[in-house]
Amino acid sequence: MMDPRLKRHPLGFWQVAEIPSAEELRAYYAKRYYQQEKANYRHSYPPEELDWMRIKLVQKHAAVTSLIGNRSGSMLDVGCGEGFTMAFFQQKGWTVSGMDYSDAGLLRMNPDLRSALLVGDVFHLLDEAISTGQQYDLVWLGNVLEHVTDPVSLLNSLNKLVALNGLLVVTVPNDGTRLHELLFETAQIPERFWIAIPDHISYFNAQSLSATANACGWSCVRLISDFPIDWFLTHPGSNYVADRNQGPAVHRARIALDRLMGDQDPVTVNAFYESMAAIGMGRQITAYLKLNSLP
Repeated sequence: MMDPRLKRHPLGFWQVAEIPSAEELRAYYAKRYYQQEKANYRHSYPPEELDWMRIKLVQKHAAVTSLIGNRSGSMLDVGCGEGFTMAFFQQKGWTVSGMDYSDAGLLRMNPDLRSALLVGDVFHLLDEAISTGQQYDLVWLGNVLEHVTDPVSLLNSLNKLVALNGLLVVTVPNDGTRLHELLFETAQIPERFWIAIPDHISYFNAQSLSATANACGWSCVRLISDFPIDWFLTHPGSNYVADRNQGPAVHRARIALDRLMGDQDPVTVNAFYESMAAIGMGRQITAYLKLNSLP
């Protein structure tokens, strides 16, 4: 992939060629992001979408259980957004905490968790937690790594926060795939839609995410993708990039299909999506990471 807006990091992922300053990003997330319904965050969700989010958390919880056992403990959600993951794990018996630049999303969707949320510069909050020796059995990084200016520094910092035999879960968009490039090269899409500046600073695929994690002291013990919504781009009747009006219908179709699969054993569904990740498919990828020093 060659795009003048991006440059390749030595670890294989892509970054914005002109990285915004920390102050610019802080202002963007604290004052604009949740309040203006940017990205996937909205003021309300229909019941079927809330159920879909629950199903995806059930499946991720099953993956966590497969790696550290069916237990509860302490959980930190870095960049917790609206707090859905915190609420789910709290219901499973976990003691949850969250960090974010803003409390707007959480106050809208899960206000009862406000006392468990620290608001401020996430890097500063992480440094404070590290300095006190705080550790967690589960650290969650859902759609955060692509937003930060220095993902390597963040992954290195999280090394110190995960307890012995704990787990780090990192979800990022699966960007710049062979499918994406084929669609662009054959003019089925007019632009590299996955490049979203300033929302996304770094761009990963399965290989670069694993390589970056490994360089930061982590072993990727499972890599699981999700629904390949970008398959819809191969058909002109559902190409939501060429025709933005198709977006809502395609999203509803994804939810319907994912909820249908949600009727199945989450272990089986995870195996399906793990195979998808292995061939580079799926709109997002989730890496389940353990410290390299552990067996």
